[in-house]
This record gives sequence, C-alpha cells and structure tokens, in this order.
Amino acid sequence: MAREPVQGKFITLEGGDGSGKSTQCRLLAEFLATRGIDCVVTREPGGAPGADEIRELILTGEPDRWDAVGETLLFNAARRNHIRLTIRPALAAGKWVISDRFADSTMAYQGYGNQLGEAAVRTIQDFAVGDFNPDLTFILDLPAEEGLRRTEGRTHDEDRFEKMDLAFHERLRGGFHEIARKHPDRCVLVDASGAIDAIQQEMRDILVARLAP
Repeated sequence: MAREPVQGKFITLEGGDGSGKSTQCRLLAEFLATRGIDCVVTREPGGAPGADEIRELILTGEPDRWDAVGETLLFNAARRNHIRLTIRPALAAGKWVISDRFADSTMAYQGYGNQLGEAAVRTIQDFAVGDFNPDLTFILDLPAEEGLRRTEGRTHDEDRFEKMDLAFHERLRGGFHEIARKHPDRCVLVDASGAIDAIQQEMRDILVARLAP
C-alpha cells in the first residue's frame, strides 16, 4: 500500500496507557479548526468498518488471550481497513487526519513490550500496509508507573494491556523512546507529565513549525 500523493496531512499521537492522547487529539483538532482546516479525528485499533470489531477482540479479555504474533496480525488487519476506508479518502479530500495511535504503537507494544522484535513487526507491517507513514508523530512520554496510576479507576472493558505488568510497560516506554530516536524526521517526544494546556501549546508550536497549517 504505497502512499499516493494527497492533499491533507496525517498526524498521529502515540504513547503508553494514561498519557493523555485522546484529550490532546481533540484539542489539536480544535486548534486546526480555528485555522480553517477540516479534520477527521480517529483512533486505532478501529476507525473503520471491520477494524472496530477487531478492536474488541484485541483490547478485551485477559493478557494471555493473544500472543505477540497474533496481536501484530490483528492490529495490521485493522490498520489496513483504517487506511483504506478512512484515512486515504479523508486525505484525498483535502482533510487533515489526527489518529490516536497508529503503527508506532504496534512496534512499541508488540515489538518491544511483548518482545517480538522490530524485524518481525516490520515484516508483517510492510506486507499489510507498506510504507504508509504519518507526516508528524507526537509521542507523549510519561513514566510507566505514572501512566498506570492515571488509568486506575477507569470503568471500561478495553483494559487488556493495562493489566500487563510494570516490566511490560517499562519496555513499552523504552520502545517509544527508541522509535523517536530512529525517526527524528517525523517523531517528536513530548513530556506528558505537565498541565494539559501546556502540553497542547507545545504540540501546537511544533505543528506550526513543521507543517505550517
């Protein structure tokens, strides 16, 4: 699925559980709206027919429901539909797309957190979605313990990864740091421990500097 020329821009937000991605996605879309930019806010896994059904399979149940290979295959099956049915059509229509998670999450969670390895994750991803990449990726960084503390008390069924042990979440955070180091052209590491408004302002400044909306 090689990327075709498009009019819109594709922005992703990444990070561990509790890092505040959903809130920052919404605020970023509000900012772009003030600049006259039509945005589609979406998420992974999900964001398209078929992908939403896969979301429930992946995110519910006990941690050992799937192994790392099964997870990676499911995430990429969902991602393929997400790109084909939601992201590409929006970009082609001149809209900007903001996604709460994308392929970097699969690399961090399965490649590093579940220790499948970068090469295996990359092979599956290359086959499923090719070299389709965001124009800009914000990685919201937070100590693993703090992120898990923030998720305490949430009442929802999509908590399968939150149930995994602290060592998993620490590997996950390290994976996101490694992704940011390897892809400085599109990835920006953002300290997510501060106030919501301050984090958002930093992201807006970076967005304007890099993509000039």
